[in-house]
Amino acid sequence: MPDEGDIISKEKALKRIEELRAAINEHNYRYYVLDSPIISDAEYDNLFQELKTLEEQYPEFITPDSPTQRVGGQVLSVFRSVPHSKPVLSLSNAFSEGEIREFDRRVKQLAGGAEVDYVVEPKIDGLSVILRYESGLLALGLTRGDGIIGEDVTANVRTIKAIPLSLRHREKSIPEYLEVRGEVYLPKQDFKKLNEEREEEGLPTFANPRNAAAGSLRQLDPRVTASRPLRAFFYEIREVRGEDWSLPRYQTQCLSWLKELGFPVAQFQHCKDIDQVISVLPEWEKKRHSLPYDIDGVVIKVNELEIATLLGSTGHSPRSQIAFKFPPEQVETKVKDIIVQVGRTGVVTPVAILEPVKVSGSTVSRATLHNEDFIKEKDIRIGDTVLIQKAGEVIPEIVSVVKEKRTGSEREFVMPTRCPACGSDLVKMPGEVAYRCTGMACPAQIKERLIHFASRDAMDIRGLGPRIVEALLSSGLVRDPGDLYFLKEEDLVELPRMGKKSAQNLVKSIENSKERSLDRLIFALGIRHVGKQTARILADRFGTLDELIEATEEELTTIPEIGPETARSIRVFLNTESMKEVVDKLKKAGVKAALGQEVREFKDGILKGKTFVITGTLKSMPRYEAEELIVSLGGHVSSSVSRNTYALIVGDSPGSKLDRAKELGVPTMTEDEFIQMIKGVV
Repeated sequence: MPDEGDIISKEKALKRIEELRAAINEHNYRYYVLDSPIISDAEYDNLFQELKTLEEQYPEFITPDSPTQRVGGQVLSVFRSVPHSKPVLSLSNAFSEGEIREFDRRVKQLAGGAEVDYVVEPKIDGLSVILRYESGLLALGLTRGDGIIGEDVTANVRTIKAIPLSLRHREKSIPEYLEVRGEVYLPKQDFKKLNEEREEEGLPTFANPRNAAAGSLRQLDPRVTASRPLRAFFYEIREVRGEDWSLPRYQTQCLSWLKELGFPVAQFQHCKDIDQVISVLPEWEKKRHSLPYDIDGVVIKVNELEIATLLGSTGHSPRSQIAFKFPPEQVETKVKDIIVQVGRTGVVTPVAILEPVKVSGSTVSRATLHNEDFIKEKDIRIGDTVLIQKAGEVIPEIVSVVKEKRTGSEREFVMPTRCPACGSDLVKMPGEVAYRCTGMACPAQIKERLIHFASRDAMDIRGLGPRIVEALLSSGLVRDPGDLYFLKEEDLVELPRMGKKSAQNLVKSIENSKERSLDRLIFALGIRHVGKQTARILADRFGTLDELIEATEEELTTIPEIGPETARSIRVFLNTESMKEVVDKLKKAGVKAALGQEVREFKDGILKGKTFVITGTLKSMPRYEAEELIVSLGGHVSSSVSRNTYALIVGDSPGSKLDRAKELGVPTMTEDEFIQMIKGVV
């Protein structure tokens, strides 16, 4: 390695830079993909430092895919929303051998009785990511989001050394376009070390590796992501284009291709039939705890991709795949007390205070008891020894009481008659199992409403967590969500543990939230029975908050997805004086969605409600651009033709989708006809 002051000729420098990049990329591939490094960490660091020094001397030779260019210095204010090229589906679950055999029966029936072989892959407990490569270079990294729209986390994805910035050459040329799906995760040992470091710094620890991975990948500052030892596995080629390139025939080939192109691939098993699949499941369950990463089950996939395409998907999951979930780990502990907590809608939920115990990798000291009937049904008493597990490996729950360990000193829980937060009466509404606080100004409800309003899926106000909300309420600065938009830095710096920089960041985050879309504002308001999907439906139907407020119960029930109970809840909620005051404040503050001036993520387009499928090569644009265009105009894009398909867009060299469209009587259109259809809109 040359000394810092040793300036070599440009020609020699360029040659050495190219040698170093090739060597570093090869060592990364051996370490992260093949798991067989051939040099020490110190030797690797020397190569990296030599490359960095040469690039500093000759910055004109720096390229975006250089190993030194993984970490950018720019801090984002918000993640950009980007439509997926096609829906990113989740998986259906199975919990028994019978359910797996039923899955196999359905697969064979839909495949016309064909013999089917399978691939068994570990279900990594991490965060799903979609990567796009153009001309061999990493161009975009997205989170799954809601499956239709993801968040642009490209800058953060680039910091993960296990993810290639450029594709490795196979025997063929590099694909013109490649889109893959994988899982970002945090290894168990690294998770433990990260939590130990956070404890030493007085920071809150992460509940589990998945939360740590998700939190690390969604950092607005890529340098924070780079400081976390994230890894990744990849398991799906969503699309590939280029000369001599097409999707492989089998999933096993797909995994081999990914590995050859430079992507880490988890261990997997090829099984000739469902009997062999079932025979290997106990092995996977046995070794789950010895793996260096968390898995909560395995994914069983049809190996032949043509059959998988033929099977298609439901609205949520592919019919060719199913996740077999392992039984959750169960442990014993004691119920020290039962308290109640008040939610944003006034629901009062009993919570068990437990003797701390480790379950599935994290310490549990509380578990929700849902409602009074749940406690009575399971006969849970204060002082009982209970069996607990984590539902979905995440949420602590009491499975049963170990009654043989009762001593007679246990006490039955009695539901309080008054709210612990405001003293108002607790009532059980007709037809409900839950008790509700009747206090309109209950501080516990207000606190939870504000936390919900600021949450990521709602108005996404970064920095407005439970502690700050509590301080704002205690100080009298805020009474409802509308008050947030009138906070000033000088107000915030007076709060406990709130410095000037934190105050500036919070004010900026609140200001940024004024640009959120109407569906997010509707969801943020916290209307009972209105989740994210219902909020999106309401936003699409009414277009403005004022129109929604004016809508009658009868109008609301004309929407297929809105039932009478939800319609009544919307009408009552938006008609209250307190909510009218909040809306007035939002308008005065300049919240775009409240003013009817929001910047819509999608255009109210002519393709609204129409589902398209594309086959073959388009002349005027890459396929992914056409798909994004359809979504931007309100339409949907599917990967397979069904009776619900509005039209199949046919390019050059169409595949089997054209035959399927003819079989089902689905209309087809040429690329020119499609462009003519949207002419004047784009």
